[in-house]
This record gives sequence, C-alpha cells and structure tokens, in this order.
Amino acid sequence: MVSVSDEAPDETERRLRGVIAAAEFSVLDGVWAFRESPIDQPPELRREILAVVRDEDSWSWLAPADASAPEGFALFSFHFPADVDNSGFVGWLASELKRRLGTGVFVVCGQNSARGGVYDYWGCPAHLRTEALGVITGLRRGR
Repeated sequence: MVSVSDEAPDETERRLRGVIAAAEFSVLDGVWAFRESPIDQPPELRREILAVVRDEDSWSWLAPADASAPEGFALFSFHFPADVDNSGFVGWLASELKRRLGTGVFVVCGQNSARGGVYDYWGCPAHLRTEALGVITGLRRGR
C-alpha cells in the first residue's frame, strides 16, 4: 500500500535516513544493460532477465550486458521492511545521488510480500558504481 506522509521537510529527511538504514541492501555483480525488440517479438523470460516493460511499439528488458550494449549500468537493490513508511524514498535518494554525483538514475520497483513488500532496483552508469555505493553506504551509516 502506498503511504502519504504529512510531515515537515526535516522530518521527512530523518524518516528517509531511517528507511535507508532499515532496508535490506544488496549490490548486483557485473554490468547490466537494456535490450529491446519489436512489440510482436516479446523476450523469452529467463532467470537472468531482471525486468521487462513495454510501450506501444517495443519491449525493453534489463539483463547482464554483453559486448553490444551501448550503455552499461551498475545495479543495487533495496527491500523495505513491511512496517516502514518508505514514501518519497525514490525521489529523495535520486536527488541525493544527482546532487552528490551529478548523475541520474533509473528505478524498477516490484512487490514481494514474503520479503516485506516493496523493493527497488536502482541503476546508475557503471563507471559510477564505486561513488554511488559510497553515497549510499554513507547515508545508511547516518552521514
């Protein structure tokens, strides 16, 4: 369920710093990339495909990069505890990464009730993996 918080900006900052500290955090190995195909040729779902989405014209999926990938991404994930209000987390962390590193990110969200509920996969340019993880680690430690 989506929560809407009624709080002052400093309260939001404190809450979201608590959310990032409480979340189960992991880093995915390797470099990842988007691939695409025409709408009449959906991808075959396989374990290594992380996410699939489509628009009116094509399918797009996120999978380990190969030599033909035009752009590679580092990926990391957050699984949030069921009893934690994570509303605003995506905007907050994306803004922090943009402010501190100058980079944009992409986020793919999902739901796994057996692991608390909502989870996010985050992608940033692969060459910024170490710097992005440094920012996230610092935020998780209260810095």
